[in-house]
Amino acid sequence: MDSILIVSNTGSTLQIISRLLQAQSFSRVATVQNSCEGRRCLLEADFDLIIIDAPLGNEYGDDFALHAAETTSAGIILIAPCDRLDDMNLIVEDAGIFVVPKPLSADFFYQSVKLLTASRKRVMKLQNENEKLQHKMQEVRLIDRAKCILIQYLKMTEPQAHRYIEKQAMDLRQSRVVTAENILRTYER
Repeated sequence: MDSILIVSNTGSTLQIISRLLQAQSFSRVATVQNSCEGRRCLLEADFDLIIIDAPLGNEYGDDFALHAAETTSAGIILIAPCDRLDDMNLIVEDAGIFVVPKPLSADFFYQSVKLLTASRKRVMKLQNENEKLQHKMQEVRLIDRAKCILIQYLKMTEPQAHRYIEKQAMDLRQSRVVTAENILRTYER
């Protein structure tokens, strides 16, 4: 992880969390004292990890955590008092927010950060695979549309249209997608 946002309304907690994170290498650690400043930071920069120490001065912290989960791909740790832990879990767990109890032990905090880091890496890998598959599906749809155009206008069969696109792409040394786009531009005017 490269960048962290810490949101806490107490300076001592900010120092403790910052000190716990110094053992690990992060390129950027931003600290703010309320959710308004936190929301502004989320608009200005991307963060890999967001740590929220509840309660915040202007809200409890669950609303900000949910907002961060909806608008970023960051891993989120919400530190909540023990008496509110179960309530907070019910509110934020469906958004993938990890809730840890106060007082915070160093070992438990490190394990939480490591767990969140590992799960975030896995989610990012799955998200990248999903994007690749979406892109591939768009390419297949485009090529299929071009085949339909060839079938409609040039009265080709599906295998003939497929072969035509393959041969054009090979002869012109371009991808099948570019060939399909050219076919669509020609016939869809």
